[in-house]
Amino acid sequence: QVQVVESGGGLVQAGGSLRLSCAASGIPFSISTMAWYRQAPGKEREWVGRITGGGNAYYADAVKGRFTISRDNAKNTVYLLMNSLNPEDTAVYTCIATWLGSDYWGHGTQVTISL
Repeated sequence: QVQVVESGGGLVQAGGSLRLSCAASGIPFSISTMAWYRQAPGKEREWVGRITGGGNAYYADAVKGRFTISRDNAKNTVYLLMNSLNPEDTAVYTCIATWLGSDYWGHGTQVTISL
């Protein structure tokens, strides 16, 4: 059974930083692509970025230079470090594990940025 669980969300002031974690089990984590999406209230889900099994990371233009995705294969965990946060980053952030063409979604974690 595949499980994907996010943690680390919360309330942060604008300009601050937050690190989200995503732990995955039930898949060969080290060769799985891990991605982050977010969905703000009243908006469509938006791709944030992904990291391949080889450690190559790619980002959406909206977060490039502010967000960093990394992974620790020994802990089966991927991280999303978010810097210079602004209210437009407020959203539910969801982690997705992809393996053999199948996507496994977490339940998401709320990130709220206050002025």
